[in-house]
Amino acid sequence: MASGNTSGGIVPSSKALPVALDEEPDHISRIKATDQVIQGAKAATEKEQSMTLAQAVRLYPKAIAWSVLISACIIMEGYDICLINNFYAFPQFNRKYGEQLLNGDWEVPAPWQAGLSNVRNGANVGELIGLLFNGWVSERFGYRWTVIVCLMLINAWTALFFTAQNVQTLLAAEILCGIPWGVFQTITITYASEVCPVALRGYLTCWINSCWGIGQLIGIGVIMSMLDRQDEWAYRIPYALQWMWPTPLAIGIFFAPESPWWLVRKGKLSEAKAALLRLTSLNRETEFDADETVDMMVHTTALEEKTTTGASYWDCFKGHDLRRTEIVCMVWAIQNLSGNSFSNYSTYFLTQAGLNSQDAYGFALGQYAMNTVGVFGAFYLMHKGIGRRSLYLYGLCGLCTMLLILGFLGLVPEAHRREGSIATGSIMLGWALTYQLTVGTVCYSLVSEISTRRLQIKTVALGRVLYIIVGIIASVLTPYMLNPGAWDWSNFAGFFWGGICALCIVYTYFRVPEPTGRSFAELDMLFEKGVSARKFAKTRVDVFQEDIDGEFMSQYHQQTRAVEKAEVLRVQ
Repeated sequence: MASGNTSGGIVPSSKALPVALDEEPDHISRIKATDQVIQGAKAATEKEQSMTLAQAVRLYPKAIAWSVLISACIIMEGYDICLINNFYAFPQFNRKYGEQLLNGDWEVPAPWQAGLSNVRNGANVGELIGLLFNGWVSERFGYRWTVIVCLMLINAWTALFFTAQNVQTLLAAEILCGIPWGVFQTITITYASEVCPVALRGYLTCWINSCWGIGQLIGIGVIMSMLDRQDEWAYRIPYALQWMWPTPLAIGIFFAPESPWWLVRKGKLSEAKAALLRLTSLNRETEFDADETVDMMVHTTALEEKTTTGASYWDCFKGHDLRRTEIVCMVWAIQNLSGNSFSNYSTYFLTQAGLNSQDAYGFALGQYAMNTVGVFGAFYLMHKGIGRRSLYLYGLCGLCTMLLILGFLGLVPEAHRREGSIATGSIMLGWALTYQLTVGTVCYSLVSEISTRRLQIKTVALGRVLYIIVGIIASVLTPYMLNPGAWDWSNFAGFFWGGICALCIVYTYFRVPEPTGRSFAELDMLFEKGVSARKFAKTRVDVFQEDIDGEFMSQYHQQTRAVEKAEVLRVQ
């Protein structure tokens, strides 16, 4: 883009500079600067919303690559979660960490299964600390350095997994690793949503869910390769492979550009423009202008300052931001309320239902493959114009139906137990595919778009906190539902989760809005005006008629005036 473009008002062309800048009244200069921001923001918004997916890919290939790299941090967590949930059906693991039952079998007691599962499923104290801590750390130090430090912590604490001699040590390792895991869960979503245009936002945020599936797929593949081993290396090798992730990721992320939105919020406008140029190609098809895009970020940030009272956790519960926080929290929580924890115990469930370990892991491998492939199916549905709200709502309807079917399979007579087990596994695969096509994938896009920019890290963190709390409850209940030494519900647990899922359908219909195709500023105005969730898609708003004067614009004006004066002196 030409350096002489003045639409952004960041580095004005010397030809446009006044001869005596100091003679121009400050309020006149401020009005001109504000008008320039509004015009630049309007132009950038129009270009983004008219941009096709193909154009966005050609313009932002580097943004896609950097986002995919940072999102790969979630692969580590998916891999680790897969290990403990599937180790319950792993004979070698049970002999090491379990107790011998009266029939001679070895099994980790239900209380310890519940304790470890709370951690492995992202529902632990460590993640709670990491999530809440990240709301302050990443906003202060930036996304890149926060992720790099957390990766180094993963390197250190993986040693506890590898050397654990009892379940207590495993629990300690999980709690410590939970701190950086909590950080990854929020930063990856925020970074993906802030480095790309509207046309790519849904795809890059939803890709994060695929990273969970990839990690789980690798994990189950590693476990299956260890089934024939009878020594302790059968479960220590999978833990040791955790070390293959952090260092390469940290090196790559060191060279990644910082989020331009974060830089704008910090008043680093020239650095934000430089980051944008690193995220984009030289493609001119869309008439991309980095200054205009920075103006759009400045305009949205100034608008949010007027509509949002502050930028603390407490501000997430004030005014219209309370509604946004509620929706983000529930969209996260519904992932667990829709039966996710039931599905996470697929191998354990199938072995209790009569399948041997090899067959059970074969089903689990198929399920995790569905987790990954399903994301691409969601991409296809989104590309065909199906909105996030619709995918989420109709997906819940499908999940509820299959959970009820799983419950009815519990009526299969004992004489046909194996056939019932095969049917159960097949329904679980169908459940996993439907979940990944809809609720599991679209959730990431919804939480990134519904939250405001100023409060996004904190809002997403609070939502993930509720996800963890619900997950704790679900992970405590599920082992007791399935364990033959406890409640022994078996398939009938499907009725319980099906009923909960039905309530989630009602909530989604009345509360979750449609954010597809909207700019962040438009979403801000729709929430400020209290538009009903069912009317979001059709309501028109003009964000450029709103007053944006405030502290942020004052700082912006002072900065641009200083740049202009310095340029005048340089020219003279």
